[in-house]
Amino acid sequence: MSLNDKVIVVTGASSGIGALAAQMLSEQGATVVLAARSVDKLQEVSTGMMGAYKLLELNVGDQHSVDSGFKQIYDEFGRIDCLINNAGYGSFQYCDEMPVEEFAEMMNVNYLGVVRCTKAVLPMMKAASSGRIVNVASIAGKIGTSKSTAYTATKHAVLGFSSALRQEVREYGITVSTINPGPIDTPFFNIADPEGHYVNNVKWFMMKPERVAKAMVAAVRTGTTEVNLPWVAGVGAKFYQLFPRLADVLSYRMLNKK
Repeated sequence: MSLNDKVIVVTGASSGIGALAAQMLSEQGATVVLAARSVDKLQEVSTGMMGAYKLLELNVGDQHSVDSGFKQIYDEFGRIDCLINNAGYGSFQYCDEMPVEEFAEMMNVNYLGVVRCTKAVLPMMKAASSGRIVNVASIAGKIGTSKSTAYTATKHAVLGFSSALRQEVREYGITVSTINPGPIDTPFFNIADPEGHYVNNVKWFMMKPERVAKAMVAAVRTGTTEVNLPWVAGVGAKFYQLFPRLADVLSYRMLNKK
């Protein structure tokens, strides 16, 4: 799919891979709606935009904000050709130490945020018999690790939602892609790992954000079903599915670095 003049919404566009993907999409001729809670940060990102864009204050964890925000987009552009559900966060804590309220809030943002935004675009995409939905999940949604019970559950939910949705919308010419990256060198860890313990342990394995952003843009162009990054993590996820007990034993020390 050519990106020229396509209207593409990127949530969580104020930093990290969302900001980079928005800039890359702009370079390729798309009209990009950069959506996030912080307008100040969005304005900083917008300095790297090459083409037409719109800044949208949006909280994916709030239904009213989503309803109001997407109405603004449709009022201005009349359509949305692609939605990139990228907004989300993580916090690494042991299950018995994390309050239930934090489990609920992370699920509200990381999973229900995807649901809210997807439901906002589906009616028009169905009517147009076309559209792209790209959901940024995580390899954590396939391989659980210590101190990430809440985060892993949210990304597992995104993967399940995406798989089922893909079957629902196939007949309408709509594609649903998932991007499943491992650890990325972004501000995500400012909240998830404020002391830097995990980052220090996996620094050798962390990916540059540009690599993941390029995969997001490629998914918009091709409508590919799933991208696992890095490829070795995808292989590990397959091995885990086939031999879960053995994988637990072999991977315990390697994966539990938090």
